[in-house]
Amino acid sequence: MTAMATGTTMRVLIVDDQAAFRSAARLVVDLSDGYEVVGEAATGEEAVGAVATLEPDIVLMDVNLPGIDGLEATRRIVASGSAAQILVLSTYSEREYAAAAVAAGAVGFVSKDDFGPDALPGDFA
Repeated sequence: MTAMATGTTMRVLIVDDQAAFRSAARLVVDLSDGYEVVGEAATGEEAVGAVATLEPDIVLMDVNLPGIDGLEATRRIVASGSAAQILVLSTYSEREYAAAAVAAGAVGFVSKDDFGPDALPGDFA
């Protein structure tokens, strides 16, 4: 079910250490009906704090981050009881990280090369 189908706006947090990718991801989200960016983070620690403060519906989480990596940040966010749905993004291959992302508590994994409006998760409730 998409955000449009539920009539709600999905709040998105973008987590990536590269400002250029955060900008590109923001553009994708901004061009997607039913989604809005509520914040950005550049490290795993910032991501954990931002989820607690901003309470996003969706977190777009890079794997390779300074400090704790995206998989550990995902585990911490899930352990905190957050209802955020985490989609792990990476330049690494799906074969390498998809299972680890889901095991950490993410709803899925998408290669950055394949990331676009169709990759945004909808309402999983």
